[in-house]
Amino acid sequence: MKQGIFEIISNGPLTENVFKMALCGDTSAITGPGQFVNIKLDGLYLRRPISVCDLEGDILTLIYKVVGKGTEQMSKMKSGGLDILSGLGNGYDMSAAGENPLLIGGGVGVPPLYLLAKRLRAAGKSVAVVMGFNTSSEIFYEDEFKALGCDVTVTTVDGSYGIKGFVTSALPEKYSYVYTCGPEPMLKAVYGAIKTSGQFSFEERMGCGFGACMGCSCETVTGYKRICRDGPVLMKEEIKWRT
Repeated sequence: MKQGIFEIISNGPLTENVFKMALCGDTSAITGPGQFVNIKLDGLYLRRPISVCDLEGDILTLIYKVVGKGTEQMSKMKSGGLDILSGLGNGYDMSAAGENPLLIGGGVGVPPLYLLAKRLRAAGKSVAVVMGFNTSSEIFYEDEFKALGCDVTVTTVDGSYGIKGFVTSALPEKYSYVYTCGPEPMLKAVYGAIKTSGQFSFEERMGCGFGACMGCSCETVTGYKRICRDGPVLMKEEIKWRT
């Protein structure tokens, strides 16, 4: 973990409520895809955790959805510096991918899969991506995944684009491993539908973001784990779903 000031390079909408922010700063603490940063915002007590979407040298790309005061404040920023804790979370382990991994993302669970897809493609893997949204106006980053050489399938709940239904309606027949991120109902559905092992990235309300406050603890097969420090990525075999 490292604390530093990142300068805003650009910040603008991808959809009505989803924004993309590019920043420049010391990214050395970010070791792999699936990690997140925690952003301090003026006037707000708690930092806001945002997944890392992309990383190129000292340029960090974040994609976030406006859901409250913090992200609304972020969406209006065009320049200046942000106090950021970087290199948080365990991230995805790419060593288990096999030759044709499947990446499944729902809504703002899509962004952390982009850097993962980029690294897997660079390693020569054949990557399939299934992206799920409610409707066509919410879709983002389809072309960016395709530009990496991924086989991309998009689902929409209302059928306004791509395959009608949820991500589980569009799973390919063959894949070596699964990486997924999204809301918990989606993750639970994916858990029951996939044929291999996999890694699941969970969204959870966080206090400190680095394991001190225990506010994001969840029960697993092997005991309680802190999503911010022991996660956000959990192995399929250790997940214990809440009833």
